[in-house]
Amino acid sequence: MAASPFIESIRAELRVRRYSLQTEKVYLYWIRQFIYFHNKKHPNNMGNEEIEQFLSHLANSRQVSSATQNQALCALIFMYRHLLKRDIQGLAYSFTKKPQRMPSVLSEHEVQVILTHLKGKYWLITALLYGCGLRINEALKLRIKDINFNNHTVFVFRGKGAKDRYSILPHSLDKALLEQIEFAKHLHQLDTEQGFGLTSLPASLIRKYGNAAKDLAWQYLFPSSVRCTHPFDDYICRHHLHETAYRKQLRQAVLKSGLTQRITAHTFRHSFATEILRSGADIRTVQELLGHADVKTTEIYTHVLGSRFAYTQSPLDRLTP
Repeated sequence: MAASPFIESIRAELRVRRYSLQTEKVYLYWIRQFIYFHNKKHPNNMGNEEIEQFLSHLANSRQVSSATQNQALCALIFMYRHLLKRDIQGLAYSFTKKPQRMPSVLSEHEVQVILTHLKGKYWLITALLYGCGLRINEALKLRIKDINFNNHTVFVFRGKGAKDRYSILPHSLDKALLEQIEFAKHLHQLDTEQGFGLTSLPASLIRKYGNAAKDLAWQYLFPSSVRCTHPFDDYICRHHLHETAYRKQLRQAVLKSGLTQRITAHTFRHSFATEILRSGADIRTVQELLGHADVKTTEIYTHVLGSRFAYTQSPLDRLTP
């Protein structure tokens, strides 16, 4: 079913401003929900009162989280500011503060147990999450060129906040990584032989790089099993493995492991940070490895260890007995 001209104009504005595809989907979803909630009344004929009613509905009837409520509000503010040229001010609702929770972490033994129930690329993805402190989307978006065996580093391109960074690459993953690169290389050769071979690139970069997007170095380390049409630039390409495929495998592994706590892909990143601090790493080093903009975000892991000074080593402990 074709979208309305108004919804398509919002989509076009999001793309002009280089919002991610995921943000585009989320914003359009909440804008549609807002319009449907008010019986398809045009947003131009609505204002603060209707926005407040909708947010109240989300909080009380649908009981969404504070983060989801903020997401919906961001979508509506974007629509009014950039499409309808109106700044929404004086709302009875403001952005709700997300409650600070202590991150859930796994012990080395628990990580090992989960890894024993994963195989192939899913084992390797989990090992990268725990061994490098990556977010799941950062791991899935790794390209072959991002793996440096000489320096044993992994390059994260445009992580959270569109920031680039490097993280450590465990030596123990060399063999598994080389095997995964061979798999990606074989799949790329098949694509090229069939007249394809382009990887998916951020919007409009295909015009800049052209056939360079067919180079092996640019291919995803964890390619999707099928080719697709690029959502912005309409060329046939191969994207990376979808996050839902990984989530399904992880959920099954957690069930088989017998662990009862809630475990997500992000749990391994939390566990990485905690173990790095436990081993004596400086808080600033951990901040850099994780890509945190503010060291206060990193400091929460010191509380997981039981003390805000947990990463500090006494000078007496460095003396030779």
